[in-house]
Amino acid sequence: MSVRADTAASKPLRADAERNRRRIVDAARELFASRGIDITLDDVAAHAKVGVGTVYRRFSCKEELIDGVFEQRLEGMLASAERALEAEDPWSGLVGFLSDVCEEMASDRGLGDVVLGSDEGCRGIAEVRRRIDPFFAKIVDRALESGQLRPDVAVTDFYPVLGMIGSTVEFSSHVDPANWRRYFTVLLDGLRGDSVPRTTLPGRPFTDDEVDVAKAAMHRRRR
Repeated sequence: MSVRADTAASKPLRADAERNRRRIVDAARELFASRGIDITLDDVAAHAKVGVGTVYRRFSCKEELIDGVFEQRLEGMLASAERALEAEDPWSGLVGFLSDVCEEMASDRGLGDVVLGSDEGCRGIAEVRRRIDPFFAKIVDRALESGQLRPDVAVTDFYPVLGMIGSTVEFSSHVDPANWRRYFTVLLDGLRGDSVPRTTLPGRPFTDDEVDVAKAAMHRRRR
């Protein structure tokens, strides 16, 4: 990149341009949270009530916008991982970190897409993820070494586990958005490697009618 381009990129935006950028990021954050990252910049422009050209002047591609919205959120996950390693009890540290991640995913569909998806083209997200991964490996290793995590579990097993929770969040959302914690607890008990008593399940089983409501809502969403 030329010195001239570098200088232009570092110049502060005019007040109106900065307002438009803020509107674009806020609109994208709302759409990502409710619909996931499978949206277009045209969708963002319409939601922000700005022209498509305005969006492209601020963000050359959707990946740049994803970076702008989610990089700071992943920094929060990094802080959670650091706290988990400071926990005196390795199992509590692991559960605390997983709970934080799942809570964030439950409140933001797009964040779940980012956590479980590729970071291709998202340099900021890729960098934060590179910093999180060693912490998570240490969190899992501590739980393995303590005997609290079953010995045949590997770090990579937790990505499908998070995917299962993501599906549970989607399934439960139209009946009881908080009830994913019940199934999270079932999964945690399945990961235990020692003989501690099983945890009392939070939430409640859905009724037959509620299951029908949840299935119908998922069908509509995926059409």
